[in-house]
Amino acid sequence: MEEEEKIINQDTEISENTKNNKKEKVKNKKKKTKKVFIIILLFIILAFIAFIINDYIILDSNTTTNLVINNNNITANLKNEILIENDIIYLSEPDIANFFDQYIYKDENTNQIVTTYDKKIATIGFEKNEININGSKKNIYAHVIEKNGVEYLPISEMKDVYNIEIQNIEDKKVITIDSLEKEKRIAIASSNLAVKSSTKLIAKTIDRVKKGDNVVVISSNNGYTRIRTQNGKIGYVKSNKLDNEYSIREEMTAEKQVKGKINLTWDYYSKYGSAPDRKDTTIDGINVVSPAFFYLDSNGDFKENIGNSGQAYVKWAHDQGYKVWPMFSNSEAATESLNITSNIMNSYENREKIIEKVVNACVKYNLDGINIDFENMKQEDKDMFSRFIIELTPRLKEIGLVTSVDVTAPDGGETWSMCFDRHVIGNVADYIIFMAYDEYGVSSTKPGTTAGYNWVKLSLNKFLQTEEIPSEKIILAVPFYTRMWTTNNEGKSTSQTVSMKNINTVIPSDVEKKWDDELKQNYIEYTEGSNKKQMWIEDNDSLKSKISLINENNLAGVASWQKGMESDGVWKMIKNELNL
Repeated sequence: MEEEEKIINQDTEISENTKNNKKEKVKNKKKKTKKVFIIILLFIILAFIAFIINDYIILDSNTTTNLVINNNNITANLKNEILIENDIIYLSEPDIANFFDQYIYKDENTNQIVTTYDKKIATIGFEKNEININGSKKNIYAHVIEKNGVEYLPISEMKDVYNIEIQNIEDKKVITIDSLEKEKRIAIASSNLAVKSSTKLIAKTIDRVKKGDNVVVISSNNGYTRIRTQNGKIGYVKSNKLDNEYSIREEMTAEKQVKGKINLTWDYYSKYGSAPDRKDTTIDGINVVSPAFFYLDSNGDFKENIGNSGQAYVKWAHDQGYKVWPMFSNSEAATESLNITSNIMNSYENREKIIEKVVNACVKYNLDGINIDFENMKQEDKDMFSRFIIELTPRLKEIGLVTSVDVTAPDGGETWSMCFDRHVIGNVADYIIFMAYDEYGVSSTKPGTTAGYNWVKLSLNKFLQTEEIPSEKIILAVPFYTRMWTTNNEGKSTSQTVSMKNINTVIPSDVEKKWDDELKQNYIEYTEGSNKKQMWIEDNDSLKSKISLINENNLAGVASWQKGMESDGVWKMIKNELNL
Protein backbone atom coordinates (compact mmCIF):
# COMPACT_ATOMS: atom_id res chain seq x y z
CA MET A 1 0.00 0.00 0.00
CA GLU A 2 2.73 2.36 0.93
CA GLU A 3 4.53 1.50 -2.24
CA GLU A 4 1.48 2.32 -4.31
CA GLU A 5 1.05 5.68 -2.52
CA LYS A 6 4.68 6.52 -3.20
CA ILE A 7 4.25 5.76 -6.86
CA ILE A 8 1.07 7.82 -7.03
CA ASN A 9 2.75 10.72 -5.24
CA GLN A 10 5.74 10.54 -7.60
CA ASP A 11 3.45 10.53 -10.60
CA THR A 12 1.54 13.47 -9.21
CA GLU A 13 4.77 15.34 -8.55
CA ILE A 14 6.03 14.64 -12.07
CA SER A 15 2.73 15.78 -13.48
CA GLU A 16 2.88 19.00 -11.45
CA ASN A 17 6.46 19.63 -12.57
CA THR A 18 5.49 19.03 -16.17
CA LYS A 19 2.62 21.46 -15.83
CA ASN A 20 4.90 23.99 -14.21
CA ASN A 21 7.53 23.55 -16.91
CA LYS A 22 4.90 24.01 -19.58
CA LYS A 23 3.64 27.10 -17.83
CA GLU A 24 7.20 28.43 -17.58
CA LYS A 25 7.83 27.74 -21.24
CA VAL A 26 4.63 29.47 -22.21
CA LYS A 27 5.53 32.35 -19.95
CA ASN A 28 9.04 32.60 -21.45
CA LYS A 29 7.62 32.36 -24.94
CA LYS A 30 5.24 35.19 -24.19
CA LYS A 31 8.13 37.23 -22.81
CA LYS A 32 10.18 36.58 -25.94
CA THR A 33 7.23 37.36 -28.19
CA LYS A 34 6.63 40.55 -26.27
CA LYS A 35 10.30 41.48 -26.52
CA VAL A 36 10.34 40.79 -30.27
CA PHE A 37 7.16 42.79 -30.66
CA ILE A 38 8.69 45.68 -28.72
CA ILE A 39 11.86 45.51 -30.84
CA ILE A 40 9.80 45.43 -34.04
CA LEU A 41 7.68 48.29 -32.75
CA LEU A 42 10.79 50.29 -31.88
CA PHE A 43 12.24 49.53 -35.30
CA ILE A 44 9.00 50.67 -36.95
CA ILE A 45 8.99 53.82 -34.85
CA LEU A 46 12.66 54.50 -35.63
CA ALA A 47 12.07 53.77 -39.31
CA PHE A 48 9.09 56.11 -39.26
CA ILE A 49 11.16 58.79 -37.55
CA ALA A 50 13.96 58.21 -40.08
CA PHE A 51 11.41 58.44 -42.90
CA ILE A 52 10.07 61.67 -41.46
CA ILE A 53 13.59 63.04 -41.06
CA ASN A 54 14.69 61.75 -44.44
CA ASP A 55 11.69 62.98 -46.40
CA TYR A 56 10.27 65.87 -44.46
CA ILE A 57 12.95 67.44 -42.27
CA ILE A 58 15.49 69.51 -44.21
CA LEU A 59 19.03 68.87 -43.04
CA ASP A 60 20.85 71.44 -45.12
CA SER A 61 20.56 74.86 -43.51
CA ASN A 62 23.29 77.32 -44.50
CA THR A 63 25.29 78.95 -41.73
CA THR A 64 27.13 81.24 -44.16
CA THR A 65 26.11 82.72 -47.49
CA ASN A 66 26.46 80.16 -50.28
CA LEU A 67 27.33 81.10 -53.84
CA VAL A 68 25.90 79.11 -56.75
CA ILE A 69 27.35 79.92 -60.18
CA ASN A 70 25.76 78.28 -63.22
CA ASN A 71 24.14 75.58 -61.07
CA ASN A 72 27.33 74.71 -59.19
CA ASN A 73 27.75 75.50 -55.50
CA ILE A 74 31.27 76.93 -55.45
CA THR A 75 31.18 78.19 -51.84
CA ALA A 76 33.98 75.85 -50.76
CA ASN A 77 36.21 77.30 -53.50
CA LEU A 78 35.82 80.94 -52.48
CA LYS A 79 39.07 82.58 -51.48
CA ASN A 80 37.33 85.30 -49.44
CA GLU A 81 33.95 85.92 -47.85
CA ILE A 82 31.05 87.40 -49.78
CA LEU A 83 30.19 90.93 -48.69
CA ILE A 84 26.65 92.32 -48.78
CA GLU A 85 26.38 95.99 -47.87
CA ASN A 86 23.33 98.18 -48.56
CA ASP A 87 21.94 95.46 -50.85
CA ILE A 88 25.13 95.51 -52.95
CA ILE A 89 26.85 92.14 -53.40
CA TYR A 90 30.64 92.25 -53.45
CA LEU A 91 33.06 89.55 -54.57
CA SER A 92 36.77 89.77 -53.92
CA GLU A 93 39.16 90.45 -56.77
CA PRO A 94 40.77 86.97 -56.39
CA ASP A 95 37.34 85.34 -56.67
CA ILE A 96 36.42 87.43 -59.72
CA ALA A 97 39.71 86.28 -61.23
CA ASN A 98 38.90 82.68 -60.39
CA PHE A 99 35.37 82.55 -61.77
CA PHE A 100 35.01 85.37 -64.32
CA ASP A 101 38.19 87.09 -65.50
CA GLN A 102 41.57 85.47 -64.97
CA TYR A 103 43.20 88.56 -66.48
CA ILE A 104 41.61 91.13 -64.14
CA TYR A 105 44.12 93.87 -63.56
CA LYS A 106 44.68 96.87 -61.33
CA ASP A 107 46.11 99.85 -63.20
CA GLU A 108 48.22 101.73 -60.68
CA ASN A 109 48.47 104.89 -62.78
CA THR A 110 44.71 105.44 -62.96
CA ASN A 111 43.93 103.59 -59.69
CA GLN A 112 41.17 101.50 -61.20
CA ILE A 113 40.37 97.87 -61.86
CA VAL A 114 40.35 96.78 -65.50
CA THR A 115 38.31 93.67 -66.21
CA THR A 116 37.38 91.93 -69.44
CA TYR A 117 34.83 89.26 -70.29
CA ASP A 118 33.94 88.01 -73.74
CA LYS A 119 32.69 91.17 -75.51
CA LYS A 120 33.21 93.67 -72.70
CA ILE A 121 36.07 95.60 -71.17
CA ALA A 122 35.26 97.65 -68.09
CA THR A 123 37.06 99.95 -65.69
CA ILE A 124 35.82 100.74 -62.19
CA GLY A 125 37.49 102.89 -59.57
CA PHE A 126 37.70 103.18 -55.78
CA GLU A 127 35.88 106.50 -55.31
CA LYS A 128 33.28 107.32 -57.93
CA ASN A 129 30.09 105.30 -58.37
CA GLU A 130 30.59 104.84 -62.10
CA ILE A 131 31.80 102.23 -64.52
CA ASN A 132 33.17 102.52 -68.04
CA ILE A 133 32.08 99.69 -70.33
CA ASN A 134 33.51 99.55 -73.86
CA GLY A 135 34.24 103.25 -73.77
CA SER A 136 30.86 104.38 -72.38
CA LYS A 137 30.45 105.67 -68.82
CA LYS A 138 27.55 104.53 -66.67
CA ASN A 139 26.48 105.60 -63.18
CA ILE A 140 26.10 102.78 -60.66
CA TYR A 141 25.40 102.53 -56.92
CA ALA A 142 28.81 101.39 -55.70
CA HIS A 143 32.54 101.30 -56.38
CA VAL A 144 35.50 99.09 -55.49
CA ILE A 145 36.07 98.80 -51.74
CA GLU A 146 38.91 97.42 -49.68
CA LYS A 147 38.61 95.27 -46.57
CA ASN A 148 41.49 93.71 -44.66
CA GLY A 149 43.81 94.39 -47.56
CA VAL A 150 41.51 92.68 -50.10
CA GLU A 151 39.81 94.55 -52.94
CA TYR A 152 36.12 93.83 -53.51
CA LEU A 153 34.12 94.56 -56.67
CA PRO A 154 30.36 95.25 -56.62
CA ILE A 155 29.43 92.35 -58.87
CA SER A 156 25.71 93.06 -58.54
CA GLU A 157 26.43 96.37 -60.30
CA MET A 158 28.52 94.68 -63.01
CA LYS A 159 25.92 92.36 -64.53
CA ASP A 160 26.31 94.02 -67.94
CA VAL A 161 30.06 93.35 -67.89
CA TYR A 162 29.89 89.64 -67.15
CA ASN A 163 26.50 89.14 -68.88
CA ILE A 164 24.91 87.52 -65.83
CA GLU A 165 21.75 87.56 -63.73
CA ILE A 166 22.03 87.59 -59.92
CA GLN A 167 19.52 86.60 -57.25
CA ASN A 168 20.03 87.05 -53.52
CA ILE A 169 17.82 84.60 -51.58
CA GLU A 170 18.42 86.24 -48.22
CA ASP A 171 16.35 83.97 -45.93
CA LYS A 172 18.17 80.88 -47.29
CA LYS A 173 21.59 82.57 -47.39
CA VAL A 174 22.07 81.72 -51.06
CA ILE A 175 23.22 83.90 -53.96
CA THR A 176 22.77 82.55 -57.47
CA ILE A 177 24.63 83.82 -60.53
CA ASP A 178 23.66 82.60 -63.98
CA SER A 179 25.35 83.33 -67.29
CA LEU A 180 22.91 84.71 -69.84
CA GLU A 181 24.92 82.89 -72.51
CA LYS A 182 24.14 79.42 -71.14
CA GLU A 183 21.01 77.37 -71.70
CA LYS A 184 18.37 77.44 -68.95
CA ARG A 185 15.70 74.75 -68.73
CA ILE A 186 12.67 74.78 -66.45
CA ALA A 187 10.29 72.01 -65.31
CA ILE A 188 7.21 71.88 -63.05
CA ALA A 189 6.88 69.61 -60.01
CA SER A 190 3.88 67.28 -60.51
CA SER A 191 3.62 66.63 -56.74
CA ASN A 192 5.17 67.68 -53.45
CA LEU A 193 8.78 66.52 -53.61
CA ALA A 194 11.69 65.96 -51.28
CA VAL A 195 14.89 67.09 -52.95
CA LYS A 196 17.71 64.68 -52.11
CA SER A 197 21.44 65.23 -51.75
CA SER A 198 22.13 62.16 -53.93
CA THR A 199 20.40 59.35 -55.79
CA LYS A 200 21.27 56.77 -53.12
CA LEU A 201 18.50 54.86 -51.35
CA ILE A 202 19.10 56.77 -48.14
CA ALA A 203 20.00 60.42 -48.70
CA LYS A 204 19.25 63.53 -46.71
CA THR A 205 16.60 65.96 -47.79
CA ILE A 206 18.14 69.30 -48.69
CA ASP A 207 14.96 71.09 -49.74
CA ARG A 208 11.31 70.56 -50.61
CA VAL A 209 9.31 71.75 -53.57
CA LYS A 210 5.55 72.01 -53.75
CA LYS A 211 3.35 70.76 -56.51
CA GLY A 212 3.34 73.33 -59.30
CA ASP A 213 6.70 74.87 -58.32
CA ASN A 214 9.14 75.68 -61.09
CA VAL A 215 12.62 74.16 -60.81
CA VAL A 216 15.75 74.62 -62.92
CA VAL A 217 16.72 71.42 -64.72
CA ILE A 218 20.46 70.80 -64.65
CA SER A 219 20.78 67.23 -65.97
CA SER A 220 18.99 63.86 -66.10
CA ASN A 221 20.36 60.34 -65.75
CA ASN A 222 19.09 56.89 -64.77
CA GLY A 223 15.63 58.04 -63.81
CA TYR A 224 16.77 60.99 -61.69
CA THR A 225 16.97 64.68 -62.53
CA ARG A 226 19.41 67.09 -60.91
CA ILE A 227 17.60 70.35 -60.23
CA ARG A 228 17.99 73.72 -58.61
CA THR A 229 15.10 74.79 -56.42
CA GLN A 230 13.69 78.28 -56.00
CA ASN A 231 15.70 78.41 -52.75
CA GLY A 232 18.92 77.94 -54.70
CA LYS A 233 19.48 74.38 -53.43
CA ILE A 234 20.87 71.76 -55.79
CA GLY A 235 19.76 68.14 -55.50
CA TYR A 236 17.94 65.20 -57.05
CA VAL A 237 14.34 64.17 -57.66
CA LYS A 238 12.83 61.34 -59.68
CA SER A 239 12.47 62.38 -63.28
CA ASN A 240 8.87 61.11 -63.52
CA LYS A 241 7.87 63.65 -60.85
CA LEU A 242 8.60 66.54 -63.21
CA ASP A 243 6.36 67.75 -66.04
CA ASN A 244 6.46 70.25 -68.88
CA GLU A 245 10.22 70.65 -69.20
CA TYR A 246 11.03 73.53 -71.53
CA SER A 247 13.85 75.92 -72.40
CA ILE A 248 13.60 79.58 -71.46
CA ARG A 249 17.07 80.43 -72.78
CA GLU A 250 19.14 78.79 -75.49
CA GLU A 251 22.90 78.25 -75.37
CA MET A 252 24.70 81.08 -77.11
CA THR A 253 27.50 79.82 -79.35
CA ALA A 254 29.62 82.06 -81.53
CA GLU A 255 29.82 80.99 -85.15
CA LYS A 256 33.23 81.05 -86.75
CA GLN A 257 33.61 83.74 -89.36
CA VAL A 258 35.38 81.36 -91.73
CA LYS A 259 34.00 77.86 -92.22
CA GLY A 260 36.64 75.17 -92.62
CA LYS A 261 40.38 75.86 -92.83
CA ILE A 262 41.63 79.43 -93.08
CA ASN A 263 43.75 80.38 -96.08
CA LEU A 264 45.09 83.88 -95.46
CA THR A 265 47.60 85.83 -97.46
CA TRP A 266 49.27 89.08 -96.51
CA ASP A 267 48.95 91.68 -99.25
CA TYR A 268 51.75 93.99 -98.17
CA TYR A 269 52.60 97.47 -99.34
CA SER A 270 54.53 100.20 -97.54
CA LYS A 271 53.24 103.54 -96.31
CA TYR A 272 54.62 105.06 -99.50
CA GLY A 273 52.51 102.75 -101.66
CA SER A 274 48.83 102.06 -102.00
CA ALA A 275 46.57 99.02 -101.95
CA PRO A 276 47.02 96.91 -105.09
CA ASP A 277 44.33 96.97 -107.76
CA ARG A 278 43.01 93.41 -107.86
CA LYS A 279 39.86 94.16 -109.81
CA ASP A 280 38.73 91.26 -112.04
CA THR A 281 41.16 88.84 -110.32
CA THR A 282 40.70 85.94 -107.94
CA ILE A 283 43.10 84.01 -105.71
CA ASP A 284 42.20 80.33 -105.85
CA GLY A 285 41.34 78.90 -102.42
CA ILE A 286 41.94 82.12 -100.47
CA ASN A 287 39.28 83.12 -97.92
CA VAL A 288 41.07 85.87 -95.94
CA VAL A 289 43.25 88.75 -97.15
CA SER A 290 45.37 90.99 -94.95
CA PRO A 291 46.36 94.26 -96.65
CA ALA A 292 48.78 96.65 -94.92
CA PHE A 293 46.21 99.27 -93.93
CA PHE A 294 47.36 100.37 -90.45
CA TYR A 295 50.63 101.13 -88.70
CA LEU A 296 52.23 102.99 -85.81
CA ASP A 297 54.41 105.82 -87.04
CA SER A 298 57.69 106.99 -85.53
CA ASN A 299 55.78 109.10 -82.99
CA GLY A 300 53.63 106.20 -81.87
CA ASP A 301 50.49 107.54 -83.58
CA PHE A 302 47.94 105.26 -85.24
CA LYS A 303 48.02 105.81 -88.99
CA GLU A 304 45.87 104.64 -91.90
CA ASN A 305 47.05 103.93 -95.40
CA ILE A 306 43.78 103.10 -97.11
CA GLY A 307 42.48 105.86 -99.33
CA ASN A 308 40.33 105.20 -102.38
CA SER A 309 42.50 102.27 -103.48
CA GLY A 310 42.11 100.61 -100.09
CA GLN A 311 38.35 101.01 -100.12
CA ALA A 312 38.23 99.58 -103.63
CA TYR A 313 40.36 96.67 -102.34
CA VAL A 314 37.84 95.94 -99.55
CA LYS A 315 34.98 95.97 -102.05
CA TRP A 316 36.89 93.63 -104.38
CA ALA A 317 37.63 91.22 -101.50
CA HIS A 318 34.03 91.17 -100.29
CA ASP A 319 32.75 90.70 -103.84
CA GLN A 320 34.95 87.59 -104.04
CA GLY A 321 33.67 86.32 -100.68
CA TYR A 322 36.98 87.00 -98.89
CA LYS A 323 37.20 88.31 -95.34
CA VAL A 324 39.42 91.34 -94.79
CA TRP A 325 41.68 91.31 -91.71
CA PRO A 326 44.08 94.22 -92.35
CA MET A 327 47.52 94.15 -90.82
CA PHE A 328 48.29 96.65 -88.04
CA SER A 329 52.07 96.92 -87.79
CA ASN A 330 54.51 98.64 -85.46
CA SER A 331 57.39 98.19 -87.91
CA GLU A 332 58.07 101.90 -88.36
CA ALA A 333 57.88 102.60 -84.64
CA ALA A 334 60.05 99.57 -83.84
CA THR A 335 62.67 100.61 -86.38
CA GLU A 336 62.80 104.08 -84.81
CA SER A 337 62.94 102.92 -81.18
CA LEU A 338 61.83 100.10 -78.91
CA ASN A 339 60.58 102.79 -76.51
CA ILE A 340 57.81 103.98 -78.84
CA THR A 341 55.88 100.71 -78.65
CA SER A 342 56.88 100.32 -75.00
CA ASN A 343 55.34 103.68 -74.02
CA ILE A 344 52.01 102.63 -75.52
CA MET A 345 51.99 99.15 -74.04
CA ASN A 346 52.80 100.37 -70.50
CA SER A 347 49.94 102.87 -70.25
CA TYR A 348 46.29 101.84 -70.02
CA GLU A 349 45.22 105.24 -71.35
CA ASN A 350 47.58 104.94 -74.35
CA ARG A 351 46.41 101.42 -75.09
CA GLU A 352 42.79 102.56 -74.83
CA LYS A 353 43.36 105.40 -77.31
CA ILE A 354 44.93 103.07 -79.87
CA ILE A 355 42.18 100.48 -79.40
CA GLU A 356 39.49 103.11 -79.88
CA LYS A 357 41.10 104.18 -83.16
CA VAL A 358 41.38 100.58 -84.36
CA VAL A 359 37.70 99.92 -83.59
CA ASN A 360 36.56 103.12 -85.29
CA ALA A 361 38.61 102.37 -88.40
CA CYS A 362 37.25 98.83 -88.62
CA VAL A 363 33.69 100.15 -88.48
CA LYS A 364 34.41 102.97 -90.90
CA TYR A 365 35.88 100.71 -93.59
CA ASN A 366 33.55 97.72 -93.08
CA LEU A 367 36.35 95.33 -92.09
CA ASP A 368 36.01 91.78 -90.80
CA GLY A 369 38.90 91.64 -88.37
CA ILE A 370 42.40 92.84 -87.58
CA ASN A 371 45.83 91.25 -87.77
CA ILE A 372 48.22 92.54 -85.10
CA ASP A 373 51.80 92.38 -86.37
CA PHE A 374 53.89 93.93 -83.59
CA GLU A 375 57.52 92.84 -83.64
CA ASN A 376 60.81 93.98 -82.15
CA MET A 377 59.54 94.76 -78.65
CA LYS A 378 61.18 94.74 -75.24
CA GLN A 379 61.15 91.43 -73.42
CA GLU A 380 60.06 93.17 -70.21
CA ASP A 381 56.94 94.44 -72.05
CA LYS A 382 55.71 90.92 -72.74
CA ASP A 383 52.88 91.07 -70.19
CA MET A 384 51.82 94.55 -71.28
CA PHE A 385 51.60 93.50 -74.92
CA SER A 386 49.35 90.69 -73.69
CA ARG A 387 47.28 93.34 -71.90
CA PHE A 388 46.88 95.13 -75.23
CA ILE A 389 45.48 91.96 -76.83
CA ILE A 390 43.31 91.24 -73.75
CA GLU A 391 41.77 94.71 -73.96
CA LEU A 392 41.47 94.87 -77.76
CA THR A 393 39.80 91.49 -78.34
CA PRO A 394 36.47 92.15 -76.52
CA ARG A 395 36.05 95.48 -78.30
CA LEU A 396 36.38 93.75 -81.67
CA LYS A 397 34.17 90.82 -80.60
CA GLU A 398 31.42 93.27 -79.68
CA ILE A 399 31.14 94.28 -83.34
CA GLY A 400 31.67 90.75 -84.69
CA LEU A 401 35.30 91.14 -85.74
CA VAL A 402 38.18 88.65 -85.52
CA THR A 403 41.45 89.28 -83.67
CA SER A 404 44.54 87.52 -85.03
CA VAL A 405 48.05 88.05 -83.65
CA ASP A 406 51.36 87.26 -85.36
CA VAL A 407 54.12 85.72 -83.23
CA THR A 408 57.52 84.23 -83.86
CA ALA A 409 58.93 80.82 -82.90
CA PRO A 410 59.26 80.26 -79.12
CA ASP A 411 63.07 80.17 -79.16
CA GLY A 412 65.00 83.25 -80.18
CA GLY A 413 66.20 86.68 -79.18
CA GLU A 414 64.78 88.90 -76.44
CA THR A 415 63.16 91.44 -78.76
CA TRP A 416 62.25 88.95 -81.47
CA SER A 417 60.94 85.93 -79.62
CA MET A 418 60.92 86.43 -75.85
CA CYS A 419 58.61 89.45 -76.08
CA PHE A 420 55.49 87.27 -76.56
CA ASP A 421 53.45 85.34 -74.02
CA ARG A 422 52.10 82.88 -76.54
CA HIS A 423 49.94 81.04 -74.02
CA VAL A 424 47.99 84.16 -73.05
CA ILE A 425 47.73 85.45 -76.62
CA GLY A 426 46.55 82.04 -77.83
CA ASN A 427 43.96 81.90 -75.06
CA VAL A 428 42.56 85.41 -75.62
CA ALA A 429 42.77 86.13 -79.35
CA ASP A 430 40.65 84.33 -81.93
CA TYR A 431 43.79 83.17 -83.75
CA ILE A 432 47.52 83.15 -83.13
CA ILE A 433 49.59 83.10 -86.31
CA PHE A 434 52.94 81.34 -86.06
CA MET A 435 55.29 83.07 -88.51
CA ALA A 436 57.16 79.89 -89.36
CA TYR A 437 60.00 81.48 -91.27
CA ASP A 438 63.31 83.32 -90.79
CA GLU A 439 64.84 80.34 -89.03
CA TYR A 440 67.95 81.90 -90.49
CA GLY A 441 66.96 85.49 -91.13
CA VAL A 442 68.46 88.65 -92.51
CA SER A 443 70.45 89.26 -89.32
CA SER A 444 71.91 85.75 -89.22
CA THR A 445 75.71 85.57 -89.34
CA LYS A 446 75.75 82.15 -90.97
CA PRO A 447 73.85 80.63 -93.88
CA GLY A 448 70.82 78.45 -93.30
CA THR A 449 67.32 77.61 -94.37
CA THR A 450 64.45 80.08 -94.14
CA ALA A 451 62.06 77.44 -92.85
CA GLY A 452 63.22 73.85 -92.45
CA TYR A 453 60.47 71.29 -91.93
CA ASN A 454 62.13 69.88 -88.79
CA TRP A 455 62.38 73.34 -87.20
CA VAL A 456 58.79 74.21 -88.09
CA LYS A 457 57.53 70.91 -86.63
CA LEU A 458 59.59 71.28 -83.44
CA SER A 459 58.41 74.87 -82.93
CA LEU A 460 54.81 73.92 -83.62
CA ASN A 461 54.99 71.19 -80.99
CA LYS A 462 56.07 73.83 -78.49
CA PHE A 463 53.00 75.91 -79.35
CA LEU A 464 50.79 72.88 -78.78
CA GLN A 465 52.46 71.21 -75.82
CA THR A 466 54.60 73.72 -73.93
CA GLU A 467 52.49 76.81 -74.57
CA GLU A 468 49.26 74.73 -74.45
CA ILE A 469 47.55 76.66 -77.24
CA PRO A 470 44.43 74.99 -78.68
CA SER A 471 45.29 73.62 -82.11
CA GLU A 472 42.13 75.09 -83.66
CA LYS A 473 43.44 78.58 -82.86
CA ILE A 474 46.84 78.21 -84.56
CA ILE A 475 47.41 79.41 -88.11
CA LEU A 476 50.69 78.24 -89.64
CA ALA A 477 52.33 80.96 -91.75
CA VAL A 478 54.67 79.82 -94.55
CA PRO A 479 57.12 81.84 -96.67
CA PHE A 480 56.79 82.55 -100.37
CA TYR A 481 60.48 83.45 -100.40
CA THR A 482 63.91 82.15 -99.55
CA ARG A 483 67.42 83.62 -99.34
CA MET A 484 70.46 83.42 -101.50
CA TRP A 485 73.47 83.26 -99.20
CA THR A 486 76.88 84.56 -100.23
CA THR A 487 80.01 83.72 -98.19
CA ASN A 488 83.23 85.46 -99.15
CA ASN A 489 86.75 84.09 -98.81
CA GLU A 490 86.99 85.67 -95.36
CA GLY A 491 84.02 83.64 -94.15
CA LYS A 492 81.59 86.55 -93.92
CA SER A 493 78.04 85.69 -95.00
CA THR A 494 75.28 87.94 -96.31
CA SER A 495 71.90 87.15 -97.80
CA GLN A 496 69.48 88.44 -100.38
CA THR A 497 65.73 87.73 -100.32
CA VAL A 498 64.50 85.86 -103.41
CA SER A 499 60.81 85.39 -104.22
CA MET A 500 59.67 81.87 -105.06
CA LYS A 501 58.65 82.99 -108.52
CA ASN A 502 62.19 84.24 -109.21
CA ILE A 503 64.24 81.37 -107.80
CA ASN A 504 64.90 79.64 -111.09
CA THR A 505 65.97 82.90 -112.71
CA VAL A 506 68.78 83.49 -110.17
CA ILE A 507 70.11 79.92 -110.11
CA PRO A 508 72.55 78.93 -112.89
CA SER A 509 71.02 76.26 -115.12
CA ASP A 510 73.88 73.79 -114.55
CA VAL A 511 73.53 73.77 -110.75
CA GLU A 512 72.21 70.50 -109.36
CA LYS A 513 69.40 70.56 -106.77
CA LYS A 514 69.67 68.04 -103.95
CA TRP A 515 66.70 67.07 -101.78
CA ASP A 516 67.29 67.26 -98.01
CA ASP A 517 64.77 64.89 -96.45
CA GLU A 518 65.24 66.28 -92.93
CA LEU A 519 64.55 69.86 -94.02
CA LYS A 520 62.26 68.65 -96.83
CA GLN A 521 63.78 71.18 -99.21
CA ASN A 522 65.97 71.23 -102.27
CA TYR A 523 69.45 72.60 -101.57
CA ILE A 524 71.95 74.10 -103.99
CA GLU A 525 75.56 75.15 -103.57
CA TYR A 526 77.98 76.54 -106.13
CA THR A 527 80.93 78.93 -106.51
CA GLU A 528 80.78 82.34 -108.13
CA GLY A 529 84.24 83.85 -108.37
CA SER A 530 85.73 83.65 -104.88
CA ASN A 531 82.29 83.50 -103.24
CA LYS A 532 80.35 80.48 -102.10
CA LYS A 533 76.66 80.55 -102.99
CA GLN A 534 74.01 78.61 -101.08
CA MET A 535 70.23 78.40 -101.18
CA TRP A 536 67.63 76.30 -99.41
CA ILE A 537 64.82 76.41 -101.92
CA GLU A 538 61.16 77.09 -101.14
CA ASP A 539 58.97 75.51 -103.79
CA ASN A 540 55.66 73.67 -103.98
CA ASP A 541 57.25 70.50 -102.58
CA SER A 542 58.78 72.20 -99.53
CA LEU A 543 55.59 74.14 -98.79
CA LYS A 544 53.47 71.01 -99.21
CA SER A 545 55.53 69.25 -96.53
CA LYS A 546 55.04 72.12 -94.06
CA ILE A 547 51.34 72.48 -94.89
CA SER A 548 50.84 68.78 -94.15
CA LEU A 549 51.41 69.69 -90.47
CA ILE A 550 48.12 71.62 -90.52
CA ASN A 551 45.93 68.57 -91.07
CA GLU A 552 48.15 66.35 -88.94
CA ASN A 553 47.69 68.66 -85.94
CA ASN A 554 44.18 69.94 -86.72
CA LEU A 555 45.38 73.54 -87.00
CA ALA A 556 43.10 76.42 -87.98
CA GLY A 557 44.73 76.96 -91.34
CA VAL A 558 47.57 78.57 -93.26
CA ALA A 559 48.88 82.08 -93.87
CA SER A 560 51.44 83.13 -96.48
CA TRP A 561 53.97 85.93 -96.69
CA GLN A 562 53.44 87.49 -99.08
CA LYS A 563 51.07 87.83 -102.03
CA GLY A 564 53.03 88.49 -105.21
CA MET A 565 56.04 86.34 -104.29
CA GLU A 566 54.38 82.99 -105.04
CA SER A 567 55.24 80.67 -107.92
CA ASP A 568 52.81 79.10 -110.35
CA GLY A 569 50.61 76.38 -108.95
CA VAL A 570 51.06 77.24 -105.27
CA TRP A 571 47.45 78.31 -104.71
CA LYS A 572 46.08 75.15 -106.27
CA MET A 573 48.45 73.04 -104.15
CA ILE A 574 47.36 74.76 -100.90
CA LYS A 575 43.71 74.49 -101.85
CA ASN A 576 44.05 70.75 -102.49
CA GLU A 577 46.05 70.10 -99.32
CA LEU A 578 43.49 71.86 -97.11
CA ASN A 579 40.43 70.60 -99.02
CA LEU A 580 39.23 74.16 -99.56
